[in-house]
Amino acid sequence: MQGEKDLIVNVQKDKVSVALMEDHRLVEFNEEACDRKTCSVGDVFLGRVKKLLPALNAAFVDIGDEKEAFVHYLDLGVNFYAFDEFQKRLNRNADAKGIYSHIKFEKPIEKEGRIENVLTVGQPVIVQISKEPISTKGARLTCEISLAGRNIVLLPFGDKVSVSQKIKSRQEKRRLELLVKNILPKNYGAIIRTAAEGKSASILDNELITLVEKWENSWKKLAKDRNVKLLFTECSKVTALLRDLLDETFTNVYVGDRAEFEELRDYIKLIAPGMEKIVKLYEGKQPIFDNFEVTRQIKSSFGKIVPIRQGAYLVIEHTEALHVVDVNSGIRAKNKEQEQNTFDINCYAAEEIARQMRLRDMGGIVIVDFIDMASSEHRTALYKKMQDLMQGDRARHNILPLTKFGLMQITRQRVRPATEINTSEICPVCHGTGHITSSIVIDEAIERKISTAISSRPEKQLLLKVGPILGAFLKRGKGVFNTGSILSKWQRKYDCKIVLEESSQFSVLQNELYDGAGKRLDQ
Repeated sequence: MQGEKDLIVNVQKDKVSVALMEDHRLVEFNEEACDRKTCSVGDVFLGRVKKLLPALNAAFVDIGDEKEAFVHYLDLGVNFYAFDEFQKRLNRNADAKGIYSHIKFEKPIEKEGRIENVLTVGQPVIVQISKEPISTKGARLTCEISLAGRNIVLLPFGDKVSVSQKIKSRQEKRRLELLVKNILPKNYGAIIRTAAEGKSASILDNELITLVEKWENSWKKLAKDRNVKLLFTECSKVTALLRDLLDETFTNVYVGDRAEFEELRDYIKLIAPGMEKIVKLYEGKQPIFDNFEVTRQIKSSFGKIVPIRQGAYLVIEHTEALHVVDVNSGIRAKNKEQEQNTFDINCYAAEEIARQMRLRDMGGIVIVDFIDMASSEHRTALYKKMQDLMQGDRARHNILPLTKFGLMQITRQRVRPATEINTSEICPVCHGTGHITSSIVIDEAIERKISTAISSRPEKQLLLKVGPILGAFLKRGKGVFNTGSILSKWQRKYDCKIVLEESSQFSVLQNELYDGAGKRLDQ
């Protein structure tokens, strides 16, 4: 039975956060700033060549980002000269469509050529982000421009129509290929995606028109001048996620903002007519992420230590070169043999690791240190289980069997930096300084607060909130009425009643002072 798959969209003033839940469990999380200044995968720029690197057969390109972007000769694309000729001939008074449709692919780029024979310093080039800037590295570029839709990927200056290998029916492949070829404008190619299987001509035609318009609308910016600029952006992370994942298994899309709700409903109506009813506007009083327990799962999933079953846990470390995951057994069950128990814990860990890589979008090299197992059958079974668990991951990946040291090596496609969220909070006692008032003089510190409050305006009653340990210290005295306690001395000295309220949520020395009306006095 297929489980629930929900998308939760939280719109805030400065960012939009998207959480993908499968059976109410967080599996993907993305954030996008509203005033996005950094480049993202799919963005298309008019860049300018800054420096040639003959030794690497590559070049640095200025796209307006802080770090210069990088393009290799092999990423220039077979029809690079067609793009180059188009941007050279285009100007404000030119017939852009006429120029585009009459460019011929007579001079394909050489497969084993040199970058210095194609590019020159200062040359304008149309480029697209294939990998976002990571650490000290700038963005990775390609000159093979593509515009991804739900069913079709449009290829400007492409001359072929390809069909996804995941579509098994030869008859359906042939139908789709002939259909798209008939509706494609001149000098365009396309890749037909798996989602197009069974789709009608009208759906594919409408999507193709939308993609062509997006590409052709960028020509005005290109014709204006040859300065470095953004020509157009990939769709937002919300729509990109829906474009790639949306199918009949989706249950709901909850959105906490009316404008975003209407935009997503219209988008789904375009790419999957009939499914727009799954988009629902959330109007509850509680924050949308709190209502669907996204906040709690973020706090428990993005820390350095991630708990799994039976007291076991993962320790996840990020370095410049790779990600390291250590599996720790925690409390072992006594009713099982040690080898079987170790295998079970490793399997639980594998499930969580597969989820964590997808959730944090961990890319590059991932080294997993599983608990050592003596049985070769168990090592093989664990390797196969990890392969099965990673099948649902959209990122390209490769998994190697366990080494004799119990290490599993995984490589996963890296197109953007791994998602890192700070799950720690500032200590309410030291306020992040790492230093707190000495416990010996804590009573003096509290008395100063009381004295200040009484001197500023006489109060007949004060409320002092403290933790249980500090409360016991302040109430400690002799007899039934705790005569001689610090609290009773304060009441006599300042001629007021001090009500002591103990809270288990307070830390050892944390304390807050309020007046009789409930207004805090020590802020």
